[in-house]
Amino acid sequence: MDRTDANRADVDVDDLLKVILVLAIAWLLLEIFGAVLDLTFALLDAVPTLIAVVIVVLIALRLTDRI
Repeated sequence: MDRTDANRADVDVDDLLKVILVLAIAWLLLEIFGAVLDLTFALLDAVPTLIAVVIVVLIALRLTDRI
């Protein structure tokens, strides 16, 4: 199990920076995706209220003979 040709601690700084960069990009993408999902669900929560407003406006327009 002991390898004499390579040491586990023998890792380039550039390789570590690339790994950190990929992890940071993944983290940012997950944050953006979460924000988009939150916005989408907030809009979906508002849909019943918007439908009620449209129904009230349509009834008011019908009663005032505007339709």
